[in-house]
Amino acid sequence: MAEVMDWDNVYRGESEFEGPPPWNIGEPQPELAALWRDGRFRSEVLDAGCGHAELSLALAADGYTVTGIDISPTAVAAATEAAAQRGLSERASFVAADITAFTGFDGRFSTIVDSTLFHSIPVESREGYLHSVHRAAAPGAGFFVLVFAKGAFPPEMEQGPNEVSEIELHEAVSQYFTIDDIRPALIHTNVPKIPGMPPPSLDLLDETGRIRLQAFLLSAHKS
Repeated sequence: MAEVMDWDNVYRGESEFEGPPPWNIGEPQPELAALWRDGRFRSEVLDAGCGHAELSLALAADGYTVTGIDISPTAVAAATEAAAQRGLSERASFVAADITAFTGFDGRFSTIVDSTLFHSIPVESREGYLHSVHRAAAPGAGFFVLVFAKGAFPPEMEQGPNEVSEIELHEAVSQYFTIDDIRPALIHTNVPKIPGMPPPSLDLLDETGRIRLQAFLLSAHKS
């Protein structure tokens, strides 16, 4: 990224997006929902960079105990309110903290899920992030990362996510976790409402009108 984004401004609706951020699709990312339905997640779960926490809330509704951590107090407040409204406060809790340096959860989580967070972290902060989530992981914990792949966005974009190659992703994560699999995947987002932005190509849209962008889905575990 050319500069660090003010995530609380984004969740307050005070960024370049007109309205909610486009990654708030109102449900878990389909790639991660498929893992959940296949029984790949075990409680307790850490939702790293949870945002409005639709993944956390869906898992809590299914009986999982989930903690969501996000740097935006506005996002955390919205997630906490949603959990209360859905009667999920006993199973879903949320913390405003810097995911690259959080403490207090040593060895706690059997599953850590990164739903489109990795590419939002400055490259120089990745090691701190991976060290922090590794410390929070229980022995044998699963680690799942859904991240934009190189080429997902046009090269002329002045500011955008820190997309990764498969090699780059493997090299970063393998310093802390044992890699089980990295495969091509898709991230679904709403069409960004940015003044002057042309409409997306129809071949990028799914059946709901969301954009599908190239990504990787990494599966790993703590040895």
